[in-house]
Amino acid sequence: MRHHVTIDLPSLRVLAWGGGRHLLESTLVPAGLFYLLLTVVSFDSGLFAALGWSVTVIVCRLVLRKPVPAVLLLTTTLLVARTVLGLVTGSVFLYFLQPTLQNFLVSSLFLISAPLNRPFLARLAGDFCAFPATLSGHPGMKRFFQRVSLLWALVFAINGAGTLVMLAKATVGNFLMVSTAGSYTLVGLAIVLSLYWFRRSLRDQGIVLRMGHTPAAA
Repeated sequence: MRHHVTIDLPSLRVLAWGGGRHLLESTLVPAGLFYLLLTVVSFDSGLFAALGWSVTVIVCRLVLRKPVPAVLLLTTTLLVARTVLGLVTGSVFLYFLQPTLQNFLVSSLFLISAPLNRPFLARLAGDFCAFPATLSGHPGMKRFFQRVSLLWALVFAINGAGTLVMLAKATVGNFLMVSTAGSYTLVGLAIVLSLYWFRRSLRDQGIVLRMGHTPAAA
């Protein structure tokens, strides 16, 4: 008889709120600030506004002694490189070319870290949902993150190729709108597939997942 393990996680609403907040502060707000300042003031102002936002968020988290998400550290590090390149060249095209090529870099990170005991994707997932030790340390979950890392490596490779084509053909405004919509649609589909794969892996390992359940007090 298979032994079942029951693990409690926050509700989908709580998880969606936390994940949406991370995406908002790490990607959407910097991109929006850049485009706003680019059209209203100047290219350099857009660069400093986007980078200033990300740095301010990290500093505030450190001052308040809150954890800094891995996705925020990654996007800010890449944003520093983009800003330096933008200031040196003054080229909007090169500014957007760099994050487009960075899709291939992230894809490589997922691919290279897949065989590791804790792939890079597992750490990113921990930013959006704090998995209990009973789940994150389970051998079945380690295998799941190793395998799903290959899916996300493919997703970012496709995303990089698509945005590269858009960058070559579209204006800045159209590029931001279409590439953002396309990227998040692709990522959304990958999230749905990953969640289905996740639940199936849990079931195969005899793990019962309860969403939004508060354990009874001892």
